[in-house]
Amino acid sequence: MTQTERHYLFICSQNRLRSPTAEQIFADHPGIETLSAGTNHDAETPLDDEMLRWADIIFVMEKTHRNKIQKRFRSALNGTRIVCLDIPDDYEFMDPQLIALLQARMARFLPL
Repeated sequence: MTQTERHYLFICSQNRLRSPTAEQIFADHPGIETLSAGTNHDAETPLDDEMLRWADIIFVMEKTHRNKIQKRFRSALNGTRIVCLDIPDDYEFMDPQLIALLQARMARFLPL
């Protein structure tokens, strides 16, 4: 990892559809490293303090995810920016419409 790489953490509820899609499509983008997790206790990869401390910026799919994180993980956040992408739970994993939406919403956050 180079010093200029930013850590992007993508979060949804179950970590099965939206956030793993985001993690995968941005994984090879230059200048960033990606991870994904879910806010639910039974998520594929449940969110934890360590992931939040690792992240330079956190991307949530819905406002409810941001609220859960701010309540449950306040101490681990340490002022890390949380961006809500406003992407509803209406898509399958790697759905072309989901990919297009993620690329559009993420465009201004990706390094050139």
